[in-house]
Amino acid sequence: MMPPDLSKPASAASEAASASDTPLMSARSLVKTFTVGRTLRPGSGRTLHAVDAISLDVFPAETLGLVGESGSGKSTLGRCLTRLYDIDGGTLTFEGVDITRADARALKPMRRNVQMIFQDPSASLNPRRRVRDVLAEVLKVHRIREGAGIEQRLLELMDLVGLRREYLDRYPHEFSGGQRQRIGIARALAVEPKLIVADEPVSALDVSVQAQIVNLFSDLRERLDLTYVFIAHDLAVVRQVSSRVAVMYLGSIVETGETDALYARPSHPYTQALLSAIPQPHNRGSRERILLSGEIPSPLDPPTGCKFSTRCPQAQDICRQVRPVLAALSTERQVACHFPLG
Repeated sequence: MMPPDLSKPASAASEAASASDTPLMSARSLVKTFTVGRTLRPGSGRTLHAVDAISLDVFPAETLGLVGESGSGKSTLGRCLTRLYDIDGGTLTFEGVDITRADARALKPMRRNVQMIFQDPSASLNPRRRVRDVLAEVLKVHRIREGAGIEQRLLELMDLVGLRREYLDRYPHEFSGGQRQRIGIARALAVEPKLIVADEPVSALDVSVQAQIVNLFSDLRERLDLTYVFIAHDLAVVRQVSSRVAVMYLGSIVETGETDALYARPSHPYTQALLSAIPQPHNRGSRERILLSGEIPSPLDPPTGCKFSTRCPQAQDICRQVRPVLAALSTERQVACHFPLG
């Protein structure tokens, strides 16, 4: 069977983000920093702002695509949303409860509802444990099933992700990359979460396998009423699965909007440049390629004003002096730009 054309949006991705006006998760002015170059000398090291005052809502039953070049802070933001990283500033709420600085005990109920799927399934699976043991451990820790109920849930999970039930007794090294990613997805589903943060879940896979995993994500969202934050640098994949998109550049969000509208008429120059690089089969609806000049600035020393001003072909003096805030351009579009397009 031929893989789907990822240049076209799936029907689910073209629907409205969510009927609910109440976010499942909200971040406000979220900050995550790292100190690099630290030595034994007090006060040494420099501060890297990986997530720089980001505000973001994730609504029930939507798939929010998070895109941007490598090093833009997407994965760090994903780990902040799941509280795998401590947060240095701002607030993070889940179902209206502030979890910004909750300790491990307070976070345990949230851990069941918010799960993460990683880019490299090989690194996230214990090579010395069978699939059965990997999945059963999650069920026992969260006390979801007991006794014979555990075995029944394991069989359900294998069916959900399209793996043979007898594979439960195999070890991770006995599977292909796509099969290992399916095991990672099964582990995330084991606790019956409401929100899944998928961090580049298909980037390490062959193109044909990518299409299968993308289709699996879409199928699971519909069957289980899941909410996703789908992190990727492949904009064609993001268009396939997402109902709404947030574009990141150098630790900040520069544009958000409904997927089809954003892809058709990007408002931020950076978004426009990213979308111009998407290959168009048979040149259908192709747009002129926009080549950005210069290198991405170092997050250790970001530009004053707009972070994109050093590469933006439309930058003016105000862009180099005043940092634009993410503001509503319409009811469904937010842009951080002094001179938004179109």
